Amino acid sequence: MGNSFSQGFPPKSHFTVEQIPDMTGQVVIVTGGNAGVGKETCKALLNKNAKVYLAARSKSRADDAIEWLKSETNGKAPIFLELDLGNLASIRKAAEEFKSKEQELHVLFNNAGVMAPPVDQRTADGYDLQFGTNVLGHYFFTTLLIPILIHTAKNSPLAHGHARVINTSSSAVYFIPKGGIVWETLGTDASSVQAAKKLGTSSLYAQSKLGNVLFSNELAKRYAEQGIISSSLNPGNLQTDLQRHLPWLVGKILGLFLYPASYGAPTQLWSGTMPEGESHGGKASLSEP
Repeated sequence: MGNSFSQGFPPKSHFTVEQIPDMTGQVVIVTGGNAGVGKETCKALLNKNAKVYLAARSKSRADDAIEWLKSETNGKAPIFLELDLGNLASIRKAAEEFKSKEQELHVLFNNAGVMAPPVDQRTADGYDLQFGTNVLGHYFFTTLLIPILIHTAKNSPLAHGHARVINTSSSAVYFIPKGGIVWETLGTDASSVQAAKKLGTSSLYAQSKLGNVLFSNELAKRYAEQGIISSSLNPGNLQTDLQRHLPWLVGKILGLFLYPASYGAPTQLWSGTMPEGESHGGKASLSEP
């Protein structure tokens, strides 16, 4: 609780996006790059000359984001990659489309997420929407991209022997259910739906954010020797579209304690681009490094 509260009063960052090295020739994917922290992340990467794929579900919202990004980066634009993390078929299609266009992937930002939707909302494959999108979706997408990440780490002169997977978690991990993840909520049958309703949307979100950390750590254990650096982070307490499902009054009150999305992007950008981030495999970073 104390850790979460303290993020309402973060110290001044020692890192700014201007410190990011030139990324000419590097290929990056940002899931959820059409809004919030993801959009700010795309902006910083484009300004440092990276080739950025903006992965998002809605083409119209992505198009709006791309126009904004062009206005903020002297005309530089990301490439839209249609990706619905709540649909396993869409994830496979997106990964195949990317691999048909690129031979390298230097950084994968698993940034997208959903928070506190109605409990009865499920993914296209029947899973709890929050765990299915935030954890399962990113797990499947990353798994499909493992071969190209390993290839990049081993063969790209720009990779310096590493490719990075950066997983966005949250301070919500401090509010996980007692005992950790409630596995009974993660299936697709009727009993899992009832278990999810009993647990409630806030706890479902918290356990999904714990899932991001656990996945990130396991990825680091399995693939570190093959050059993949996997780390997780908490971007801070931010005002983004993530709060769109909250009750109006709750959102207004919460907004008094939140910071603009631009405050959260530096943490994952530091992890994904700076030389110091190479030592953070299997670790979690707090906001304002």
